[in-house]
Amino acid sequence: MRKRVGLWIDHRRALVVTITGKDEVVEIIPSMVENQARRSQGSRHEGSFEPQHVPADDSRQRASTGHLNIYYDAVIACIRGAESILIFGPGEAKDELKKRLKKIDPGGCIVSVETIDKMTDHQIAAKVRKHFEEKLPSMT
Repeated sequence: MRKRVGLWIDHRRALVVTITGKDEVVEIIPSMVENQARRSQGSRHEGSFEPQHVPADDSRQRASTGHLNIYYDAVIACIRGAESILIFGPGEAKDELKKRLKKIDPGGCIVSVETIDKMTDHQIAAKVRKHFEEKLPSMT
């Protein structure tokens, strides 16, 4: 049976909609990437600034890259075996994932990559259904 996947992704989470025949499965994959390092003191107006409370930029970048690699691997594991993949989302994550998928499978099955801002989970699922309904040949 054909497995088609629609994937909304940013650096915080991915929502994967898998369509197989008439069945639809929605899965959310959270990212462990932290956007900003925070000082342990709380508000920036409390206490003096202490550099040891904020990680160095290079160590923060390495940690972020490591978390992103784990995140993208989890997303790829979820969409593995798809005949066609629609990737969309607001930022750079969709393009980063596309590059990673192209390295793994240069022939690839990515049918489209689109820039789309915020959507609800229901809107995402509806977009994926509509996209793949339009792509299906008619059975009549």
